[in-house]
Amino acid sequence: CTESDFSRAELQEAELSKGDFKYANFILAKLDNANLRKSDLSNANFNFASLKGVNLERANLQGANLIRADLEGANLSKANLSGAKTYLWNIKDADFTDTIMPDGRKFTKAEIPTDNQPTKETTNQNMTTRKIIKTDKAPEPVGPYNQAIAATGQMIFVSGQIAIDTRINQIVYTDDITKQTEQVMTNLEAILTAAGATWSNVVKTTVFLKDMNDFATVNTVYAKYFDPENAPVRACVEVARLPKDVLVEIDCIAVV
Repeated sequence: CTESDFSRAELQEAELSKGDFKYANFILAKLDNANLRKSDLSNANFNFASLKGVNLERANLQGANLIRADLEGANLSKANLSGAKTYLWNIKDADFTDTIMPDGRKFTKAEIPTDNQPTKETTNQNMTTRKIIKTDKAPEPVGPYNQAIAATGQMIFVSGQIAIDTRINQIVYTDDITKQTEQVMTNLEAILTAAGATWSNVVKTTVFLKDMNDFATVNTVYAKYFDPENAPVRACVEVARLPKDVLVEIDCIAVV
């Protein structure tokens, strides 16, 4: 199950002990009371996941993303959380007996706070100045820039994406604004996922159009990804020319 996508999956009370879930995506998944004892969850993404009462005894969670995960009542005894991202996780009544914490120290249950606030050590580790986000599921930069940067561990700045299909590493649908927009949104989503975010985390987008007459068409595709009531703020501009003569480019900022 390495690198498998379990985002939004309903896995309450699932028997998953001793599983291999390295780099798996559990964003917004529901794993309440599931058994993940001795599972390899290194670098797995549990951003916003519900893990109430989950059994993670002796689990390997090295490098895992547990930002805003709900671990109320979870069993993390003897688990390895080295390098895990744990900002704003809920660890009320969780068992951390002999757990290796993100900073490498072994804690007991009595030493772990019972509210939603991170420990001083966790805060210092995760509130880094900047982190480069890279994924092979979105186009590689074609200039001196990165796909995205997570700043201070909370804000993610995603570079403008154009209609490059990573399977062939070429611009696709050169004369189809609808298909190009869909490809752009696919590329943005891949980068957000790699950064531990979803569309619901996006707070700002900028849409660059070669022809403002395409606005309505682009907006129709764009609207499929956002709830109108909670949609991010947006700017849309017409430009003389875009990279590789594409029809549309979109960037975004997300907060996790």
